[in-house]
Parts: sequence; structure tokens; C-alpha cells
Amino acid sequence: MCALLIPVMSMSTLIRAASRLPRSSVSPLCCRRAFYSADSKARYYTKKHEWVSVSDNIGTVGISSYAQDALGEVVFAQLPDPGKQLAAGDESGALESVKAASEVYTPVSGTVTEKNTAVESTPSLINKSCYEEGWLFKVKLSKPEELQTLMDQNAYDSYLKESH
Repeated sequence: MCALLIPVMSMSTLIRAASRLPRSSVSPLCCRRAFYSADSKARYYTKKHEWVSVSDNIGTVGISSYAQDALGEVVFAQLPDPGKQLAAGDESGALESVKAASEVYTPVSGTVTEKNTAVESTPSLINKSCYEEGWLFKVKLSKPEELQTLMDQNAYDSYLKESH
């Protein structure tokens, strides 16, 4: 597979590199929403463009619309297995696109309760619906206070404007 020749980069490194590439005239549906997502559903973001939303102490993790747009067409997803213990900032999986490969980092600590097997079999779900069908995995939070270190939607939007 040609993707093995592409060095694996962090999501933020990939975003910086991809932002220098010309934009396609065809933009995925996920990215046509108002500044990357008007429907935030209390999502919290990392500077590496992962997000988490929490309900009943279970966090659903994915990558932001900005990240999936920069990655391009996602063709492979490796996600953590249920039962795996993760600490905030740990590498938790990998995504490959037609442009590059990138690690995914967990925004919060906890135990993986579920992975999105639909994304593993159809990785393009990330491009089509990065906040709904294209989520990556769920984790039972062991340190809910870590959410306070993440950016809310407004802070993330400001971060994107300032840094990209």
C-alpha cells in the first residue's frame, strides 16, 4: 500500500501542511456548515483538532470538520479496542487519507467503551458526517475535570482564526 511510504504526522502538523494546499471546489457536506459547526452539542476541542462530547460520563470522540477537511478523503481508520485504558493526550488510533496519515489522540482519560466499527469499514463517514456518523470511539471518563482544559466551540473557532 502506498500509504506506508507517507510519514505519520500529528494532526496539527498535518493541518498546517494541508492548509497550504489548494482547496478543492467540491467541499464535503460536513464543511459547508457555518464556520465548521453551528450545532456544537457541547463539544470540547484540542489544539490537535480532536473533539469530545460527554453524556452520562461517556465521552464520544472524533476529529473536527476542519481536520477532516484538511486530511481529505479518509480511506483507513484504526481505532482503539473497547477496554483499552487511555490518558488524555495518548495516541489512540490512526487515520489515513489520500493525502497523508495522521495519529489520533484522545482528548480525555478513561476506558474505551466502544469503537465505531462503521467508520473502520467505511472511513469516508468521517468526511460525510464528522460530528454524527463519523465519530471514532467512546470512552468512560476517569477524570471529568480534564474537560476544563479543552476549548469550547467559541474558543476553538477563535483558535482556528488565529492559527490557521
